[in-house]
Amino acid sequence: MSQSAELNLAMPDGRAEGMLRRAILSCAVGQVFEIYDFVIYGFMASAIAHAFFPAFDPVAALLSTFATLAVGFLFRPLGAIVIGSFGDRFGRRRALVVTIGMMAIATGLIGLIPGYATIGIAAPIILVVCRAFQGFSTGGEWGGAATFLVEYAEPRQRGFISSFQQSGTALGLLLGTFTAALLTYFLPIESFQAWGWRIPFLIGFVLGPIGHYLRTHVAETPVFTRTVATEAVVRSPLREAFATERGPMFIAFSISICPCVLYWMFLVYLPTFAQQQLHLAASATLFSTTTAGLIYLFLTPFIGALSDRIGRKPLLYVSVLGTAVLGYPLFSLLVSWHSIGGLLLVQAVATFLLTCNSGVACAVLSEIFPTRVRYTALSVSYALSVAIFGGFAPLIATALIRMTSDSLAPAYYVVAAGAASLIATFLVQERARKPLLE
Repeated sequence: MSQSAELNLAMPDGRAEGMLRRAILSCAVGQVFEIYDFVIYGFMASAIAHAFFPAFDPVAALLSTFATLAVGFLFRPLGAIVIGSFGDRFGRRRALVVTIGMMAIATGLIGLIPGYATIGIAAPIILVVCRAFQGFSTGGEWGGAATFLVEYAEPRQRGFISSFQQSGTALGLLLGTFTAALLTYFLPIESFQAWGWRIPFLIGFVLGPIGHYLRTHVAETPVFTRTVATEAVVRSPLREAFATERGPMFIAFSISICPCVLYWMFLVYLPTFAQQQLHLAASATLFSTTTAGLIYLFLTPFIGALSDRIGRKPLLYVSVLGTAVLGYPLFSLLVSWHSIGGLLLVQAVATFLLTCNSGVACAVLSEIFPTRVRYTALSVSYALSVAIFGGFAPLIATALIRMTSDSLAPAYYVVAAGAASLIATFLVQERARKPLLE
């Protein structure tokens, strides 16, 4: 019996479809706020470097800012372990309520921290603590939202339904990018660096309670409810996952490398790269990234639905092969063209490759694991991949350019990511339209 059928039996008054829509909305909206809160830091990198780190060397300050960005990623695996285990033991919904509340508080505090000129070394220390809590929260968010939607969906619509989680990611990126673009366009640079950069963080703090409300008003997934009813919940999901799912966890970890690098290199780091290396206007680079966000938003559900028809692996192959082959030419084109048109084209192509992967990611990664450890195994695998390959991408890219004096150096990192995920794609089993593993 499918998940949807079970839900309909439990709700004979026809509320099942309404509950499914509420589940999609709660995950998508929550993901919007989580991603907005997390990525806005990357878009504000230059202003944060000015506010929190000594300005003796602008490049060193920027490196310190990206290092602080990476701190959030280092705490993602810890959040994945703690919140993932909580979700596998006590429910997906309760875990997702925790993640969004924690993120809202940490984000709001970043917007309120006095700068280095006011409180000295305490400013970057508090910033690092807030980033740690953001990372901890996000570590449990992505896998939880993916698990939640996959467990609500019927097998024949699993790709389409779960893709709305990634649509939420696109909206979060879009909201963050557009907010940053408006601020850099309308505010003088002095005002932006003095106080304007704080506005997006305060907006994230205000919007967080909306996602919290939605998540407290949706039922637990029918799949997890059945697991509780049959007393199949394990006492130590992390221990069970590493004891029985090491192979699938390694595959999930490796598949996630490519989309992590594409996302953080082309959609978060590239605006700063274009400003620092190509001397393009900040507002122009952010409006370009807004366009890429629109492509991401509208293409993702189509890719998810397509995967329900043709399978997940063909789309994964398009993404990883395209990344391995086009990574260097894309950077070369951007550097040689040296214009907003080149940036638009490069980000559009990279976003297409990203969407072919991320549009099926929630489904293909969730289908690898059984219900009893799905939240933990998925969250830990994905968080480790993001922490290692995504979180350090801006830092590595900036450091590579500085060490080699070659503005094309980040392209080699992108190519390597595509090649690594290509190997994992060969190993993953196609499970589109099949029942979830119990």
